[in-house]
Amino acid sequence: MTSPELGISTVERETGLSKDTLRMWERRYGFPQPLRNRHGERVYPPEQVGKLRLISRLIDRGLRPRELAGATLEELMARVTATEGAPEPLGAAADNTLLLETTLDLLAAYDAAGLQSHLSRTLQRLGLLRFILEFVAPMNVQVGAAWARGALAVSQEHLYCEQMQHQLRQGIGTIYPGARAPSVLLTTLPGEDHQLGVLMAHACLALEGVRCVSLGIRTPIGDIASAAHRHGVEVVGLSFSKAFRLKTALAMLGDLRAQLPPSVEIWAGGSLWARPSHLPGEIRFISRLELIPHEIAEFCRRRRTAPSSPA
Repeated sequence: MTSPELGISTVERETGLSKDTLRMWERRYGFPQPLRNRHGERVYPPEQVGKLRLISRLIDRGLRPRELAGATLEELMARVTATEGAPEPLGAAADNTLLLETTLDLLAAYDAAGLQSHLSRTLQRLGLLRFILEFVAPMNVQVGAAWARGALAVSQEHLYCEQMQHQLRQGIGTIYPGARAPSVLLTTLPGEDHQLGVLMAHACLALEGVRCVSLGIRTPIGDIASAAHRHGVEVVGLSFSKAFRLKTALAMLGDLRAQLPPSVEIWAGGSLWARPSHLPGEIRFISRLELIPHEIAEFCRRRRTAPSSPA
């Protein structure tokens, strides 16, 4: 089945590259090379969108677009692996590989019912924490790579996200609300549409007994600050996918930091922070979900050793 071409607004959302940037690269570098639909509007074949997605990730790692525009998809993927590192192998290699391959096969067949049943059985078998760390995290990498190669259409990627979100919400719903510090407000910033990271973090925090308040995605900065005050949380946790522009993320985090009281920490998690250096010290950057228990312990240590405010 041939994947449909994507309009420029969809490409902007999926790659993090603005419409103006896409048009400028088209003129300056001869890539991308969009087609035109019957209305004369730009549409982009899946293989070009996959390249754009990889180029966007590499630009955030300091490379220049003119160095990347003429590269093949395979060359770009090799450079991504070189700059970001290959995903870590799973523990039970053969068994988990079969689970991942089955998921991709069900997606390729557009088998929504089969996918839901497969994910539900996998969750029950592994338990929520192992499901997230051993299955969901590497599965997200594989689905993203398949999308970049053009092996999965946007509709299939969205099907995967919706089904996985459903499973994670069900898993979170089985956890008895905890009261362990810190209390955490979870959301994404405007422009970040990926909710899986928020749900995965929510589940990992809740399993540690942390009280979580989730606002979903794309919450304006001023509303985050207001909600943090109203809910009396000690941490604002934000998820960033690799599609989010690094410079934009840092600027928005600085804005949010200025609107929150010093007593409220900001934890920024997600795949965007796997490699960048020179990150501001006033933000806690968490690149892997496995680090959440350590961050909770460190938070409690910081609070115990913090000087008391004068009466």
